[in-house]
Amino acid sequence: MTSNLKEILERFARKEISLDAAAREANLLYYREVGRMAKLDPRRMDRIGIPEAILAEGKSASDLVEIALSFLEASDAILITRVSSEQLAALRECTLPEGTSIRWEERGRAVVITKEAHKKCFGGKVGILSAGTADVPVAEEARVTAEIMGCETVSEYDVGVAGIHRLFPSLERMMDSDALVVAAGREGTLPAVVASLVDTPVVGLPVSTGYGAGGKGEAALLSMLQSCSVMVVVNIDAGFVAGAFAAKIANRAAKRRNM
Repeated sequence: MTSNLKEILERFARKEISLDAAAREANLLYYREVGRMAKLDPRRMDRIGIPEAILAEGKSASDLVEIALSFLEASDAILITRVSSEQLAALRECTLPEGTSIRWEERGRAVVITKEAHKKCFGGKVGILSAGTADVPVAEEARVTAEIMGCETVSEYDVGVAGIHRLFPSLERMMDSDALVVAAGREGTLPAVVASLVDTPVVGLPVSTGYGAGGKGEAALLSMLQSCSVMVVVNIDAGFVAGAFAAKIANRAAKRRNM
């Protein structure tokens, strides 16, 4: 890695590449090893505009703590998703660096750990809608993700098509958003309806609510994929992906506004 980094710096010194190009190439070289269990990518936000989140699911509490503490040595903020009660207790009991705060987002089952130096706002705005109350946990994961990426968020929940009149005042409150995440289970109609009403990019987020034939999010996913309204669709319960994609759009829009 050192020789490659040296070569990048030499090319920059000879004015063969720009400062931005040198920074991009340097970011491709770096990762952080945690024993033999993880190779962390703390510069992912600098490289692609989306941070590496730590998926707690499938990890022991002790491994999760070790990974989180190592990540904190190289980053100002960490998002940990799908956290169990045992893992949460272990994170709360561990010794964090001075000036670091930990926040539990109960509905989204996410932990956010930030240092005082963390830059909180990049100017993008993301709206989050859910069709039903049962869809809120996945929608909340999307919200927390967008916020750790520096976006302002506005959330409106339980506005599904069974009572379509509930949608319109909620949608009015987020018309200045740069992107919308719309979470829906069961038949998954709401994202297509929203996409037919606004000129804002819409991310359809199918949720594993619903039961019987087409349950567990399958009907919602297929309905969104077959939408006549133009939107993008992520996988079932992929709140992090939906929030990150929407925030990437929003932050890019904010960057253009500020040029």
